Formats: sequence, structure tokens, C-alpha cells
Amino acid sequence: MLEMFSNTDLLALLCGQASAKVLMDRYGTLNALAKSTVEELARIQGVGECRAKRIKTAFMLASRMSREIHCKAPLLDTPDKLADLLREETRLYVVEKFQLVLLDTRRRLIRVETIAVGNLDSVIIDGRAVFHAALMGRASAIVLIHNHPSGDARPSESDIKVTRDLLRIGKLLKIPVLDHIIMGEPTVEDPQGFVSLREQGYFYE
Repeated sequence: MLEMFSNTDLLALLCGQASAKVLMDRYGTLNALAKSTVEELARIQGVGECRAKRIKTAFMLASRMSREIHCKAPLLDTPDKLADLLREETRLYVVEKFQLVLLDTRRRLIRVETIAVGNLDSVIIDGRAVFHAALMGRASAIVLIHNHPSGDARPSESDIKVTRDLLRIGKLLKIPVLDHIIMGEPTVEDPQGFVSLREQGYFYE
């Protein structure tokens, strides 16, 4: 009857009751715990490297299961659907990660490609890498997605510039960039927790 277990009890099956209590007391929520690194967890007394890897493995499997559920060639024709595709996975990121959603002619998912991994507040994007991935994946269209670890999904000037640069390249290569989704955290002011740059008016046709 695992469904009846508390988060601490479930975590205890991975690392022991004492370590589970220490971790939940320290992080408070599974979301916060999932964002910790193996190195950070391993330094906590009573956890160690082996248990830290076990915990991170469990979160990674949960993330991949979420991806599998969504990856049965879903129709991705709205910002909400695109954000839902990677919402659970991006919750785990502690640095900016730039990803590319490859779509077929019917706007159904081909696959998701990771293009670049940055730091806490920036990531460097190479347009050649973006469209090389699109061409190799035989994509008819692409969507750009990256996260803001701060939780604030509002676009920076750099985000806007990169978007417009890639829009121009896409038009030349006849691989349209349909949107750029920035993932953050839901708030009272922004309950959806993401921003669509197309909906914000940054896409010029």
C-alpha cells in the first residue's frame, strides 16, 4: 500500500528513515529536493554518494516516465501543450538549458534535442547547432524552449535577440521557428509559469 506512504516514508525506502527525515526537513518539498545535485546530497551527513545517486536516479526515472507519456507523437500546436511537454523535466534544472522541439508537418512531436547547457542565468546559443539538429531530425518546424532557474519566466533582452536571430535563419532555411517558450515557476501573478514569446508579440511575420 505504497500510495498511503508519506513523502518521507517513500524516500526512506531509498535512503533510510533517518536520512529521509533529514532531507525532507532541509528541503521541505520533493520539488526542491529534486533540484539538488548528487554532490550536494552526498555532503549531507548520513546520505553519502551511493544514496545520493539512488535518490537522483529515482527523480530522473520519474522525469523520463513523464516524457514518455507525452512523447506518443502528441500534437503540439499551442504554447500550453509545449510547456506541458517539458514542465516536469525543467523543474529539476538548476542551470539554464536550451532545448529544441522538432515537429513534423502536422505539428506532431518528432523528438526533443538539448542544444546547450549554461549557468544560473544565461546560456550561449549557436544558431548552427540549432538548425543542424533540425535538419538531421528532418523537422518541418521547430520550437525553442529554455528555462529560467530563478523561476521568473520574463524574457531578457538576450532571449529576445536570440529568438529574432533564429527566426531569420529559419526563414532562410525554410524551417519555421513557431515559438520560443521560457519556462519558470507558477506564481500568483503568473499561474501558468511560462512565457510564449510569440504570444508576447516578439515574432514578426
